[in-house]
Amino acid sequence: VKIDSLKGKKLGLYFSASWCGPCRRFTPNLIEVYTELSTKGDFEVIFVSADEDEESFNGYFSKMPWLAIPFSDSEARKRLDEPFSVQGIPHLVLLDENGKVLTEEGVEIIREYGEEGYPFTPEKIQELKDLEEKAKKEQSIKTILVSRSRDFVVTSDGSKVPVSELEGKTVGIYFSASSFKPSADFTQKLAEVYRKLKENGEKFEVVMISLDDDEESFRQSFGAPWLALPSKDKSCEKLARYFELSTLPTVVIIGPDGKTLHPNAADAIDEHGIVAYPFTPEKFAELKEIEKASEATQTLESVLVSGGLDFVLGKDGAKVKVADLVGKTILLYFSAHWCPPCRAFTPSLVEVYKKIKEKDDAFEVIFISSDRDQSSFDDYYSGMPWLALPFNDARKSSLSRKFKVQGIPMLIALGPTGKTITKEARSLVMAHGADAYPFTEERLKEIEAQIEEMAKGWPEKLKDERHEEHELVLTRRSNYVCDVCDEMGQVWSFYCEECDFDLHPKCALEKETKADAKEGWVCDGEVCTRAS
Repeated sequence: VKIDSLKGKKLGLYFSASWCGPCRRFTPNLIEVYTELSTKGDFEVIFVSADEDEESFNGYFSKMPWLAIPFSDSEARKRLDEPFSVQGIPHLVLLDENGKVLTEEGVEIIREYGEEGYPFTPEKIQELKDLEEKAKKEQSIKTILVSRSRDFVVTSDGSKVPVSELEGKTVGIYFSASSFKPSADFTQKLAEVYRKLKENGEKFEVVMISLDDDEESFRQSFGAPWLALPSKDKSCEKLARYFELSTLPTVVIIGPDGKTLHPNAADAIDEHGIVAYPFTPEKFAELKEIEKASEATQTLESVLVSGGLDFVLGKDGAKVKVADLVGKTILLYFSAHWCPPCRAFTPSLVEVYKKIKEKDDAFEVIFISSDRDQSSFDDYYSGMPWLALPFNDARKSSLSRKFKVQGIPMLIALGPTGKTITKEARSLVMAHGADAYPFTEERLKEIEAQIEEMAKGWPEKLKDERHEEHELVLTRRSNYVCDVCDEMGQVWSFYCEECDFDLHPKCALEKETKADAKEGWVCDGEVCTRAS
């Protein structure tokens, strides 16, 4: 294809590669937009490959309906990287009919607006942004769910239901992916709540937004006879951006007036079930009071006992009754073998556990696993000296909900009465080790006082010949490596933020004390004593 034949056309330079997962996921979106715009006759895409061999290039390019720089022309492909600052792929540069750059944010524009972004000028993109802002201000169930090509949602058997039938109802917009276990587990809970509300005659509906890639997974997401956007509908990703989706599962609650009542009621539904309805601010305030009351009366048994499950596992596999742990300080350790930060933290926790147990036997850790199979659990737990919930124990999900575990590792401290002391025990262990025990506010105040006392008499700033560029400032630093002695340091450092230079106080002050001292004396801060 002669270059001259492209003059006067809008062009997309598509930097991509077959080995790149994000590229493979984006390419079908671009194909869809390209196909829609092909009737206009003034838009073309040119593939600029980052593949490493011609076979990979040919296989990937065979699925594309547009043009490409020949794989053999490696010089041209490399040359194009420089003027467009291609730091990562997929990368899409959009040029106007005169060859001028319209934007280098083509991937984001295609994802956000699809063919509606055409002709991709700044004016057009601004127009679409203004329309989005207007839609948010004038939000209704129709502006959320109706698209230019569709004014309906579907049932599990594919029947079409007009979006207009949802007006005046409370609607849960349910973002789900059946392949993601937390979503699959929550679907069952939501289905239970959905059925009960329907039986009670409530004007409530769920519209599922499936983020699954295939039809079978889409069908599995129907945990109840609720509604959904059609599988792979263009509005699915658009709504994920519109509601700033950041976690799964998410249930956005839309009130009868079409306005957003709550950005994500999934936790409330999971924890309180039907009691969370109708998901209004007043109801959430009421639920908060219920949670406060529950925390005030919390005991170890109310946390760890559920039905007949009234035990945890000991290292020998024996069942340890929860009742036998009452009166102890307990750490609930949410962790998993597949999680690198967990594996990095566990040895530190083992060391802290042993030190605390030497001083006080009224202390225990309980491992709550997120491992994917029994063998992974067994392998990981074999290196732990404490107790554990059995693998796949039903209490794990309720404990994760109760303590709002969004990520692991997470360490929750329960006091001797069973009440929650802190959900930040991991940070305390990392900062203070075994000294953090028993993790109470009083203990933290004592540690803080000791830290302040430690630095008493030290200069706030000093100059040191080993870092002549800038003055060093006495700074609180949790963990660091001294740039002079290469040893680990904690709590205090003489630090240069601009250069990220750490000087351990012993290294900083030894020179100063030697300079101050008379022969036969040792000076430390403001005190000089006779050398022993």
